[in-house]
Amino acid sequence: MATTLLEQRRAQMFPKLTAAQLARLERQGMRMQTRAGEILLELGDSPRGVFVVAAGSLEVLAPPSVTQDTSGDELLFLLGPGDFTGEMSTLRGTPAMVRIRVREAGVVLLIEAEQLRRIVQNDAELSELFMRAFILRRMSVIESGHSEVLLLGSNHSADTLRLREFLTRNARPYVNIDIEHDADAQALLDRFHVRSEDVPVVVCRGGELLKNPSNAEVAKCLGINAPAADDRVHDLLIIGAGPAGLAAAVYAASEGLDVRLVETFAPGGQAGTSSRIENYLGFPTGISGAALAGRAFSQAQKFGVQLSVAWVAARLDCERWPYTVNIADGPSMRGRAILIASGAQYRMPDIANLSRFLGRGIYYAATHLEAKLCADEDTVVVGGGNSAGQAAVFLASSCRHVHMLVRSDGLAESMSRYLIRRIEETPNISLHTHTQLTALDGSDRLERVSWTHRNGELEASDLRHVFMMTGAQPNTGWLQGCVVLDNHGFVKTGPDLGKEQLADARWSPPRPPYLLESSVPGVFAAGDVRAGSVKRIASAVGEGSICVQFVHRVLREFADAGNQSAIVAAREGARHDRGS
Repeated sequence: MATTLLEQRRAQMFPKLTAAQLARLERQGMRMQTRAGEILLELGDSPRGVFVVAAGSLEVLAPPSVTQDTSGDELLFLLGPGDFTGEMSTLRGTPAMVRIRVREAGVVLLIEAEQLRRIVQNDAELSELFMRAFILRRMSVIESGHSEVLLLGSNHSADTLRLREFLTRNARPYVNIDIEHDADAQALLDRFHVRSEDVPVVVCRGGELLKNPSNAEVAKCLGINAPAADDRVHDLLIIGAGPAGLAAAVYAASEGLDVRLVETFAPGGQAGTSSRIENYLGFPTGISGAALAGRAFSQAQKFGVQLSVAWVAARLDCERWPYTVNIADGPSMRGRAILIASGAQYRMPDIANLSRFLGRGIYYAATHLEAKLCADEDTVVVGGGNSAGQAAVFLASSCRHVHMLVRSDGLAESMSRYLIRRIEETPNISLHTHTQLTALDGSDRLERVSWTHRNGELEASDLRHVFMMTGAQPNTGWLQGCVVLDNHGFVKTGPDLGKEQLADARWSPPRPPYLLESSVPGVFAAGDVRAGSVKRIASAVGEGSICVQFVHRVLREFADAGNQSAIVAAREGARHDRGS
């Protein structure tokens, strides 16, 4: 019988603080007398911090599942002397997913949120203890399947898949109900007064109902993002929470900078969808992109990075310092330095009906969610890079057969050797070289696929699932001519910027741009979005980390009033020249 995460790692999830540890915390917190039945933390409130039990006991309560038309909380855990409350939302400052109630009157020690952050940054022993417990507790809640958030949808709906991926990759527990297969579906549709054609529907905490909401609407309804101060100027504003953005955030925040991270979908970016990465340093048994992203984001939270997900950068105003990034349908964010880490996305081939079948047979990620949709069926993977190879090997474990289509004569130039060997040794993967996907057919979802070989031979098959992993198109539309781009839209940096390009951009400092600096002083680029970058996760992490040392240099330069005036004047001059 399978054991749960709680049963396997209970001692790490609920460690007992020693007398010495309690003594250290005593100096950091405030003692409070408690009364039986007293609520210390209400569901949906922002956590004040953590409560350490000195005497008495506390109940950790979850509300009844949204699928149950009942009242009354469910006891998750009982905490006694030496135990403490909290999970990852405590560090992030987002709404609590549980209620904390006093069972036996006694004494607790309140460690305020800011003080907790100092502890996890400065006390190595307590940091390891708190962080491991917080991470495991969130994982346990997700594993339990218990949540007051409900997603009513269909496996044949592209928007249902989008919302499932958004909630899953943001580690937000939810209950998923497929209206076509789950026995409780009709009763829930009736209870919430929605029709099957209204799905997907998200029911948030408190019963607020959203019909086919955007990711931003879900994030707002669930309080996924901590409130942002409109007038705050961050030391470093990072656009994109892929490997480059996360690495920069961790290093910058750990070195004392005020960092804001803005991400369109979820931490990890495109790399977060990788099923298994086996050539990343330090993980000899491999690690999924989601796990790597989750660990990196936990590090960022430890050092105080503020993350906003479902925020889409619409425009960079680089004519005035501090620089401003305008968010689509949202606030404006300001930063003394900017890191462009918005990455790249797979290109969409010019094939009729492709956009029509997005999420309905055409996918741009191969996670466990997509794999469930095509279990025991034949599938197609288009592309010859590492992402395509990882997807093919991953899908082969659950799909009947995987067809790989590549335009070149093989995989050697674009894929790691270990993946090539694995593909060659997997009997249910077929590699089709010099082959292109040419036609997609179906009614409300993909039903038939055709591809053409170099000799002109056309092959068609009744396949319902295609994974597109071809090429890279940079996410730089929001820059709107602010920084110099190459012919493919990637950001040019450092020595790749010619004298004429810098002159046209009104480059003002007496020095040339730093290695990862764009044509605008203090605006950097790292990872897949940067021209000439190596499209590998380790490379993106390295660039994000290296970038921070240049950020420090620029901030020192900007601290000089003369340099500030020169930069502002140069940007204003460029603006007036363009206007004329």
